[in-house]
Amino acid sequence: MSSTSRRWRTDGVRIIRSGELDDATAQTLGMRRRAAVTTQKTGATKLWAGTVTIDARAKTGAHHHGDLESVIYVVNGVARMRWGERLEFIAEAGPGDFIYVPPFVPHQEINASEELELHCVIARSGQQGLVINLDITPVEVPELIRWVDDLHK
Repeated sequence: MSSTSRRWRTDGVRIIRSGELDDATAQTLGMRRRAAVTTQKTGATKLWAGTVTIDARAKTGAHHHGDLESVIYVVNGVARMRWGERLEFIAEAGPGDFIYVPPFVPHQEINASEELELHCVIARSGQQGLVINLDITPVEVPELIRWVDDLHK
């Protein structure tokens, strides 16, 4: 076996089993984050990934992730997202949908289902488990935003 092959054997692909996710990550009231891809677990330096679950009819506190970009993939349930300085905008995403959250955007995840747990996979553009929880008084009636890309108006 070559020295390069030996290196890839120990420093190559990593499998993080579902039972190995880490609960000791930054949390926001109303959700459970579990880290999978971290520097400690995999050696990753530019990416963080994990899961989030939100109970039926539950919502998170308002928060943002500093200068990190986030991508959320909805596995099960309906994610109702509110965002903005007073959480004045709202949209929903279902199973198979992706949600992009830009840096510094205040947001709140809501499980829109009466019965199902909301389960998502999250990836962020940095390793720090940065969560800044916010004290926001939301508007009573947010504006519904329909996600339609420029090609499919």
